[in-house]
Amino acid sequence: MLKKTDLSVWQGRIDHETELTYFRYHQIVKTESITKQGIVGLIGFSCDEGVRRNNGRIGAKEAPLALRKQLSSLPWRNHIHINSLFDLGDIVCEGHELEQAQRELGDKVSDILTKGKAIVLGGGHETLYGQYLGVRKAVGPDASIGLLNIDAHFDMRSYDNQASSGTMFKQILDEDPNAHYFVCGIQQYGNTTALFDTAANYNVQYFLDEQLDSPQFTKDLNKFMDAYDVLLVTLCMDVLSAAEAPGVSAPSPFGLSALKVRDILRQMISHKNTVSFSICEVNPTLDINNQTAKLGAYFINEVIMNSFE
Repeated sequence: MLKKTDLSVWQGRIDHETELTYFRYHQIVKTESITKQGIVGLIGFSCDEGVRRNNGRIGAKEAPLALRKQLSSLPWRNHIHINSLFDLGDIVCEGHELEQAQRELGDKVSDILTKGKAIVLGGGHETLYGQYLGVRKAVGPDASIGLLNIDAHFDMRSYDNQASSGTMFKQILDEDPNAHYFVCGIQQYGNTTALFDTAANYNVQYFLDEQLDSPQFTKDLNKFMDAYDVLLVTLCMDVLSAAEAPGVSAPSPFGLSALKVRDILRQMISHKNTVSFSICEVNPTLDINNQTAKLGAYFINEVIMNSFE
């Protein structure tokens, strides 16, 4: 179900009513229908049914609202694109109908991609499957898609019983021979040997959290990004250190720094083939002083600013 964004979310400090150089996000974002090309469209995915099925700590369905609130007062720094940010509302997962909600998200992402680029505000990481459906629908069956994931986990569990927030990449690779997977930030302690074996069997390119400062990582990432027609980027916030991102379903004591994630995001988003980004697993019910939601908003800002370059 699509729910329009409450306009009261987009509010904050006003330093000037008309001078653009003073503007913040809440003075920029549009909530009407998209009528132009070259835009960035925000769509929320209010869902943590996949997390529930994966026996995680629920609460991520509250993240789209929390992320908007933190993004609202950030300064807008790209005045060439002053009328190019649109908020299209939230796809809300009703009851346990995860698969229906993912299809609805896919339709909305596809619609946005006819006008520009899509940013999805998750939701649990089951958000990714709906994001993928939208990208595939927009580019057609023959285009190759590179799936770029910044994550502590492979998310390649079996879905024989049901899909969850831990199965999406296996689902996609099983269904789509033109999809290919690159993940960085993987933690030894966060994945069983069976999951490492599964990744190897599917020819997944992955880098552990401790390997991301190596020249080989940058070389392989660039090679992967250049190899496919379109790129889809997703960030699971549990890849970050729990000290910097406490409000997630599965906090990581040995997680990445925010600065490292920002650096990787900039590389991925600035590639000419990147069309969509999702941020997942922010859990406001577990957050401390909105720390994780604010960090998430900063990452979204990085993506938006790089999307217009």
